[in-house]
Amino acid sequence: MRLAVENAVIRLGGRTILNGVTLGVGPGEFVGLVGPNGAGKTTLLRLLAGLIAPATGRVTIDDRPLNDVSRDERARRLSAFFQNAGIGWPMRVREIVGLGRLPHRRTFAAESAADQEAIARAMAMTEVAGLADRIEPTLSSGERMRVLLARALCVEAEMLLADEPITALDPAHQLDVMALLRRVSHDGAGVIAVLHDLTLAARYCDRLVVMAEGRIVADGAPATALQDGLLRSVFGVTAQRGSHVDGGAYILPWARAGREPGETRP
Repeated sequence: MRLAVENAVIRLGGRTILNGVTLGVGPGEFVGLVGPNGAGKTTLLRLLAGLIAPATGRVTIDDRPLNDVSRDERARRLSAFFQNAGIGWPMRVREIVGLGRLPHRRTFAAESAADQEAIARAMAMTEVAGLADRIEPTLSSGERMRVLLARALCVEAEMLLADEPITALDPAHQLDVMALLRRVSHDGAGVIAVLHDLTLAARYCDRLVVMAEGRIVADGAPATALQDGLLRSVFGVTAQRGSHVDGGAYILPWARAGREPGETRP
């Protein structure tokens, strides 16, 4: 499956949030959307999910306009979760995860063996099986984030859209989730994730799309997309770079551009 947006413009509240954005993502790609606050990353993700419509431009699935694809087909082929998504009412964790199987079931039909296997698989992947009987309001923010990710993975869609999937997670679970998303993509699904941690984004993503002021300003492999000049102009930071003993390169935002490390200003 290839998900694409062409020359999209989004205007909200009299402001232009996206301005001429063109992007395509195919199977097996783990793409990180990065950029400063207010760059338009989550708006782009919502556009790709079909939650908002562009003023101009279009979104396509396999070159078909998104509006020509039925809701049922979209729900099976495209899965998304957003960090501020509401559950609606108190539910047990297993029930929440099970909602991801609704696109595969007829109305009022009971869970099939395949549904049950998919639910168990998604809960194991996100390490929430031990929370199965917990009610959603009793979860921590990090636990809730992993439950929402499990629900999205349970769809077993061809494309996964994830809005800040490692927000509120402790360092160990951040590493786990990034490794999981990379594994999902390498198993054949496309993954597009909004990320703020440039170190983890550069380490795990195959490709980074850098946004600023509603536009895409860089798109490529992490080492190509996160050049020093772009880090200064877009993020306002300088970075330290190096290589780990396993041979992997890393990038670490280090200081505000134009300031010495540790220097503060009023």
